[in-house]
Amino acid sequence: MGQRIDVYIKELPVSYSSTQRIIAELWQTLRPKFAVHLGIARGSSLVILEQTGRNSGYSTRDVCSFCPTDHRCIEGGPEKLDSVVNMRAISKHFKQAGMDVVHSRDAGRYLCDFAYYCSLYHGERRAAFIHIPSSGSLSSAGRLVPLLQEIIVMMLDQLEEVKCHSET
Repeated sequence: MGQRIDVYIKELPVSYSSTQRIIAELWQTLRPKFAVHLGIARGSSLVILEQTGRNSGYSTRDVCSFCPTDHRCIEGGPEKLDSVVNMRAISKHFKQAGMDVVHSRDAGRYLCDFAYYCSLYHGERRAAFIHIPSSGSLSSAGRLVPLLQEIIVMMLDQLEEVKCHSET
């Protein structure tokens, strides 16, 4: 990822309460400039850049047979949060280069969407969620990893632009 980027990797369990606690702790202790979350898009051959995390609608039980109180991520939080990164612009760049990258506004109302919303909330929208394919040519590490690196660098560049515009 380059010399200017420190990477911290943490696998999240398929558990609402653990995911909520871990993400809050990561933002409080590490104080990252930006967080990128990855999840598997079963049956997809596309890389999907998620724009929006949703606070409510979580009615599917996790691996512990638990469902969040009131089916929400954060009580009192906004209904939806968008990343400060423009996923449409990034996906358009890669689509024009012939890559199978799309953007989405619905991460699925299960642990991926739940984790994303929690991170957007605690990170003041400085987060991204990328659904990676489970099939097709981009599901191989040899093709996927370099593409993810390019996507993340572009996200970080865009984040810097947003920061520069807000400081002027």
